[in-house]
Amino acid sequence: MKVDGEPLGEGYFNVRAGDLACIVTALEMREPPADLRRLTPEDDVPIQLVRWKDCTPEKYRMLYKRVGGPWLWWSRLIKNDAELSEILSDSRVHLFAVVDRARVEIGIVELDFRTEGECEIVFFGLIPGATGKGLGKWLMRKALQMAWAKAVSRVWLHSCTNDDPRAVPFYMSRGFKPIARFVEVYRDPRLCGLYPEETAPKIALITG
Repeated sequence: MKVDGEPLGEGYFNVRAGDLACIVTALEMREPPADLRRLTPEDDVPIQLVRWKDCTPEKYRMLYKRVGGPWLWWSRLIKNDAELSEILSDSRVHLFAVVDRARVEIGIVELDFRTEGECEIVFFGLIPGATGKGLGKWLMRKALQMAWAKAVSRVWLHSCTNDDPRAVPFYMSRGFKPIARFVEVYRDPRLCGLYPEETAPKIALITG
């Protein structure tokens, strides 16, 4: 994660109309949880994690928006097909679709091993109808098992104040520790045609 500028001092700071500002929290773990290898029954788990090797940019964007739309995920939507394909085809990027018993994609997990010795959980989430059912615990366990199966000494991720407010407490409950905080300012994706203006009504849309 590239961070620019000096740390902000105390006070209020103007944000341009049409921009969004959020607080980003980075979290990491330096060793796998003690119980990560413990066998757990999976017969009653109604989802599976499937490696998505043949994913096209179009299919990726569709699932990305279904999962991230309520939180205005945007960073992958501004990439063109060539840029997105370059990421998805990289052997060090492991993309997984979460599928239900009908084999319908209902979530996404993306692990990035492009930095030596590290794994970033770049995207982790379920569509709104699949959240709040305890599936995230199973899903994170699977993600961590795959991350720590590689020769890494650090697994990390980040969340922001525009994400689900349960995200950071959930990550901490899984063993991640918060290590840094940043301010991110970016153009509101609803004003760039990436999402309809009525998306994510909890995040106020200010046009001028």
